[in-house]
Amino acid sequence: MDISIHQSFLPHSDPDASLAFYRDTLGFEVRNDVGYDGMRWITVGPADQPGTSIVLEPPVVPGCGITDDEQRTIAEMMAKGTYAGINLATDDLDGTFARVQSGDAEVVQEPTEQPYGVRDCAVRDPAGNLIRIQELR
Repeated sequence: MDISIHQSFLPHSDPDASLAFYRDTLGFEVRNDVGYDGMRWITVGPADQPGTSIVLEPPVVPGCGITDDEQRTIAEMMAKGTYAGINLATDDLDGTFARVQSGDAEVVQEPTEQPYGVRDCAVRDPAGNLIRIQELR
């Protein structure tokens, strides 16, 4: 069986801020930028991995069956940074961290040797999503 990860989805609260973070701070290329009925979906990904993308999406789409209480819960979780996240990897964790930090990302954890055998850091994107960046060894 040959299965790969094609797309993952992260919510955004401000599409322009998310676009700036993923494009300008992380250096991802923009693959698609689609608006519909006042909403916006932005697809980004590493230039050298054309088959793997992150879709930045509205956290709630009207008519999708999510109640007002659920919408409030999603908004609260996004504000706390507990709703969504993604793990990325790099050969140069210190250089990547410096670039992300200079891009005004909210730093959660500086590069750290973890007790479970990886070295990584953690930041939040403009929507509060937790981004862990692991050093490839």
